[in-house]
This record gives sequence, C-alpha cells and structure tokens, in this order.
Amino acid sequence: MVDRIKHDAPVLVIGLGRFGAATAGQLDRLGREVLAVDGDEALVQKWAERVTHAVVADARNIDALRQIGAQDFSIAVCAVGSSIEASVLITANLVDLKVPQIWAKAISASHGKILQRIGANHVIYPEREAGERTAHLVSGRMLDFIEFDDDFALVKMYPPKPIRGKTLTESGVRSRHRVTVVGVKSPGKPFTYATEKTVVSNHDLIIVSGTEGDIEKFAALE
Repeated sequence: MVDRIKHDAPVLVIGLGRFGAATAGQLDRLGREVLAVDGDEALVQKWAERVTHAVVADARNIDALRQIGAQDFSIAVCAVGSSIEASVLITANLVDLKVPQIWAKAISASHGKILQRIGANHVIYPEREAGERTAHLVSGRMLDFIEFDDDFALVKMYPPKPIRGKTLTESGVRSRHRVTVVGVKSPGKPFTYATEKTVVSNHDLIIVSGTEGDIEKFAALE
C-alpha cells in the first residue's frame, strides 16, 4: 500500500507546535498540498496563510477528523508530542480511519513503542535525533551527519589533512580508513561525484559514507 502512494500526495499534519509547523512549512515549500490541524485557533490563524489549508479541530475526536476529511488522506503526520495521551488517541484515530501511512512524533522510547503497537508506520524522535546529530557535529570538522538504522552514515565534512592534495587512490581512503568519499564540492563549482582520480584540496567539502565509528576516526585525523 505504501509503495502505491503518490509522491506528491496531500499530507495531513496534526499539531502546529515547532515540529509540526516546521514539517507543514517545508512540505508547502516543496509544493505539497497540506492540511494543517490544531486545536489552538491562534496557531491555526498564524499558519493559515503559509500552508494550503489550516483548520481548527480537536483531532482526539474521531468525528472531528471525519468532518475535515482525514479519511481521504493517504499520508498523515501526528506531530503532537507534549501530551502522550493526545498523541496516542490521535494516532489511534488515524489507524481507525485507515490512513495508509502514519508518521508520529514520540518523546520517549516507551511512547514510540506504544505508537508502533497501535499502528503508526513511522515513529520520529526529533529531539533525540537532533541531539545525536549535534554530538557528531560539535567536533568541528563535520558539517552534517545522517545516520541510518544499520550503523551506516553519510557525512558532509572538511577533508582531513592526510588526504588533501592527493588522488583518492594515493591517499588510500577506502583501504586505510574504510570510508568512501562519495562526492566533492569545490568553492564556486557544482557538486561532483568522486572517482579514484579525484584530488581533494584544502578548500573542498567532501561527502563521506561508512560506519559511524570509521567516520568518527576518519574525521579525527590530523
């Protein structure tokens, strides 16, 4: 069912706190149709001009969700996190309305486990993920860090000194450090995919893939 959902399908976003508002705003910038829902009239008025549709409704009430057409959406985001009870009720309502793809924000592992058990397809931990990402970035050399479930990571970073001024073959990035330089961004030039002949200079930014541990060691090279 998830595979058949259109890539540009409208999205129902419930909760206009920081996470929900950021999600709705970014979806709107990407050209997606959004219905944003919150029980707070002031928040809805604030966002009414920034997203396709914004309505005041109590999403804890399944009839209120039916009235706004929640059952017609193929994707919904429950961005309510401050009240676990409200989050669980809303997610359960979305499951009962047979919304095929439900994303739900969790504030703890136990909260996330409950959301999964009642039928959320994707559970998001924004605070935890932001904290983990920040921990990797504070070292200074990494500029962005994305970790996947199997300990695989993709990082944007400044190149360590041992690989500068050499081709990737000469510096032995993959054989010595067990990471792969995927691409290079030179100042004023577009991003290019790296080859074994790519030479990394002092001013370049590089995209590196590998395990979290190998990338941390690679980033720490002097």
